[in-house]
Amino acid sequence: MGIVEDVADELATQSLEIINATGDDAFVAKVAEAIGGSSQTMEEAYLTAVRVRRAEQRARKLLNNLQAQIPKKLAAPGND
Repeated sequence: MGIVEDVADELATQSLEIINATGDDAFVAKVAEAIGGSSQTMEEAYLTAVRVRRAEQRARKLLNNLQAQIPKKLAAPGND
């Protein structure tokens, strides 16, 4: 990645940690506004990184849930 994407991803990761701890989704808009005042390119990269990281969180949660069900399915009667 380039510097813009690297910094945007770092900011997105830190932002999502705060959002997950506080539940304040408006935090993303506040950070984006602060960034956008100096660099529209950085703002767009940040918002993209937030979307990507949120999608990753949802996908990992789903995969973990599905993976947790595998032993139950293997142990269920009739799976001989």
